[in-house]
Amino acid sequence: MSFLTNLKSTKSLHDVAFLLGYKPKSLSYVIYKMPVKYKTFTVPKKSGGVRNISAPCPELKLLQSRLSDGLQSCWDEINNQKNIKKPISHGFRKNASIVTNASVHRGRRFVFNVDIKDFFDSINFGRVYGFFVKNKDFALTENAAKILAAIACHDGRLPQGSPCSPVISNLIGQILDIRLVQLAHKYGCSYSRYADDLTFSTNERVFPSAIALSNADHSWDVGTALSKIIEKSGFQLNPKKTRMQYRNSRQEVTGLVVNRRINTRPEYRRLTRAMTHQLVTNGKFQITKTTTDALGALVPTKMDGSINHLQGMFGFIDWIDLCHRKNNEILNAEQSSIGKVYKRFLMYRDFWANSQPIILCEGKTDSVYLRGAIRRLATAHPNLVSINAAGKAEYKVRFFNYSYTSQRILDLSGGASVVRHFITDYIKSVKKTLAPINPNPLIVLLDNDSGGQVFYSLIKEYSGKKTSATGMDDFYHLAANVYVVFTPIDKPGDKSSIEDFFEPGLLAMTIEGKPFNRDDTTLDRSKEYGKAEFAAKIVRPNIAKINFDKFDPILARIEMAIEAHIKKHVP
Repeated sequence: MSFLTNLKSTKSLHDVAFLLGYKPKSLSYVIYKMPVKYKTFTVPKKSGGVRNISAPCPELKLLQSRLSDGLQSCWDEINNQKNIKKPISHGFRKNASIVTNASVHRGRRFVFNVDIKDFFDSINFGRVYGFFVKNKDFALTENAAKILAAIACHDGRLPQGSPCSPVISNLIGQILDIRLVQLAHKYGCSYSRYADDLTFSTNERVFPSAIALSNADHSWDVGTALSKIIEKSGFQLNPKKTRMQYRNSRQEVTGLVVNRRINTRPEYRRLTRAMTHQLVTNGKFQITKTTTDALGALVPTKMDGSINHLQGMFGFIDWIDLCHRKNNEILNAEQSSIGKVYKRFLMYRDFWANSQPIILCEGKTDSVYLRGAIRRLATAHPNLVSINAAGKAEYKVRFFNYSYTSQRILDLSGGASVVRHFITDYIKSVKKTLAPINPNPLIVLLDNDSGGQVFYSLIKEYSGKKTSATGMDDFYHLAANVYVVFTPIDKPGDKSSIEDFFEPGLLAMTIEGKPFNRDDTTLDRSKEYGKAEFAAKIVRPNIAKINFDKFDPILARIEMAIEAHIKKHVP
């Protein structure tokens, strides 16, 4: 049975405890007897003043998280039963976000924003209790409703910081949403809500006065009909945050620009670019952190930023852009330019400012092999790994992780020719980087075959030598912190790949009767299995049994490249 069905049948604390996976005594202790349930602190608001946050203790947070998950499933079930597919409220729910909220109001003549005052605080214990008793979709017993309200509320109201406050506020706010959708539809408007932020928009030539009234000084007030609905639903408006936005000026909804396409603010992108420029130029950048003084006034303070902070900013911009790329929208020049800045940032973060030597292989499978080899040959290669007291390997090198982001932003999807193009771009990029060179090298590990040998000409170009590379050397230094290591060969002209360094018996192992084919270009998946399955199903499960002795010269070459770079760049 569903969580909703089971919840509606609860009558006692014992029933609620069983539903949430608790013993009755444990649930009673957390709700009624635990001495310290919350840690309260403040965070500054952008508009001034502070916001009170009440963070539950771990035991209560776990309980509230379970209740939140259950109530979210109830809401989903109720919406499915009523065939409600498009969300009205976009905050704190699956498949909804500030993007879906902003999308409702894209490209409109008027965009009108109002804000509910003290949204969570206005939902008190009595409202939570009364909702679960009186709402037809729940209709809980009075005892069960009181227990849920006791779990959710702090000091008689929904606290900001509780895992279950968002879903309960959405459930209670749904009657408000339905009434406002009806009002908006009546006057040719669209409506959406994100937490306490209400937005109406329209392409009508005159904005409906029932929702908003224009004053002689071009300011706007909330219309009578809208005001009555909000008050009747048990909420109050914050008049300081009432604003009308016109098509010929910037229009924003939940912090995103909605005039033509959903976009982040230009100032935000410019700031991200400026920070990146500071980072790659000086090796650091500054951010402005807002704190509050004793009177509650906002005080901007300059301080050094972290790479994680800048990554968060790029991640947000990229997420917004990616939402529209999925919708087949073409990125404009401004968006493409921020992508180039993001690429430069990732090059700096992952390859120039790396905290450990980083190994870039041709694909994902090679790193699986090397991790196993380094782990098994740890005694012979202490510069690559150490084994702690618990017997766990602590790697002293890092392997580049091929991902969807690396493929999109860095154009790095694997394969020798793709890696060659990336390395060329990387070297061009770091030539413009004034930040001090990192003592940790970037080591490109390549098969010494027709694929990897595309690097021979690149090595000749950067070394300035008239003779071509043969792949026989232990390593090749290209430029900056870039080194190339090939799988060993016996004489010039020979070829080798990393799979050659496994024992023949391992390469002969079958999966469901299928043999291994290391050449993905000729792989017939109906009859054979490829490198990905070999790494995942043959190598990884059997690392403790595999003989990695033949990998020793590869690891030795990696160590020599690391030592050469450290000797050159560490005083």
